[in-house]
Amino acid sequence: MRKKSLRWGVVGALIASVTCACLLRCFHWEHTEGTLVFIEICELIGKLFMNGLKMLVVPLITSSIICGVMRFGSKSEFRRLGLKTFLFYFLSCFVAVTIGLMVVNALRPGDTEMTLASKILGQANRLPEHFACIEGTSGYKVSEFLLRLLPPNILAAATDNAQILGLILCSLLFGFFIGRLPENLRETQFALWEGLQQITRNITCIVIAFSPIGVFGLVTPILLNTGLEVIKPLLFFVITILLGFALYSFGFLYLLLRFVGKVRPLEHYKAMLPVTLMAFSTASSAAALPVALDRMERESKVSIKTARFTLPLGITINMCGTALYECVVVIFIAQLYQVTQGISFGLWDQITVVLMALLTSVGVAGIPASGLIAITMILSSVGLPIESIGVIWVVERILDMFRTAVNVFNDTCGTIIIARSEGEKTAYPYD
Repeated sequence: MRKKSLRWGVVGALIASVTCACLLRCFHWEHTEGTLVFIEICELIGKLFMNGLKMLVVPLITSSIICGVMRFGSKSEFRRLGLKTFLFYFLSCFVAVTIGLMVVNALRPGDTEMTLASKILGQANRLPEHFACIEGTSGYKVSEFLLRLLPPNILAAATDNAQILGLILCSLLFGFFIGRLPENLRETQFALWEGLQQITRNITCIVIAFSPIGVFGLVTPILLNTGLEVIKPLLFFVITILLGFALYSFGFLYLLLRFVGKVRPLEHYKAMLPVTLMAFSTASSAAALPVALDRMERESKVSIKTARFTLPLGITINMCGTALYECVVVIFIAQLYQVTQGISFGLWDQITVVLMALLTSVGVAGIPASGLIAITMILSSVGLPIESIGVIWVVERILDMFRTAVNVFNDTCGTIIIARSEGEKTAYPYD
């Protein structure tokens, strides 16, 4: 009953948010004093809910990875699962970028009238406040990625989202060498980390119980402040992005679940609905991790060892939805410049976009505004003005919610597929 109430509670909260926003905007009450107070209350509720989820991220990632890795019986088992995990994430990201490339070239959303193209490009000069974080950002270097893998202070890294990769590497090493301790010491460490894991899970259950209220508080202000009319100039671009997400999520991942994972895809979509909705509502992969772990272990029956190893890794470094988005955005901007200025954007430029999207989707993961930073890097690599990223500012927040949902759902698919490849008897197998 609790599983069904969570699923339908979040769905109900989203419906209530849309209904509330539509009514207030229909009667032109969105700027009244009462509505502004209502928005402030909703934002407070949303922030409290997000803080509760983010509060759990570090102890959950640390204890989950350590508990998962210390159960490995041998080095070969650790290497095998690690290889499968990274191989799945790389291949799925490559497919996502390829789908994005095909969709944007087939629909060509940037091939529009000269007047509209000029108007869209003109928006680059009106960057909103939430784009300020990318100003002054220098080009990303491989050395920066390596330095984030080995932070000098692991406690400081635990409080910095940009250093979460270092925390994961430390947890992997810690869990691996716990399994190599003498039996008496190993049992003590097992009990310690299992206890921490259980405490974290119990607190998680309390936070998740408030999901419907938190989701309402997060989504309602976005709908009231943004409104759907702002996407009209970029409607074809938004349709292109959403079509790419749909082809990847309901096409490619469906086939993977059916023929590689040997599970019933529709059952997995249904089981992961609360996870997808949580990722969509919060636009944060890390915030969706507590729900994802809970659903994978309780509903999908994936082993603790596999779920706690693959999910924290995937939610931190696997950004297939973001990679697809980056690819479409850059080529869309190139198409706009082709219309307005007649610049050429050939095959090699598009190959460069694909390679850069693959690299940056992993390389900048964990950095605040990582998607925007990655896009500026790709624009620079193909000779397009970095400032042109401003063309997407009116739809960035909405599309961020969609691509986060794709990112997290892809991680759950990878987890159950890897579990099946390890011979686990998960839920809803395809008989």
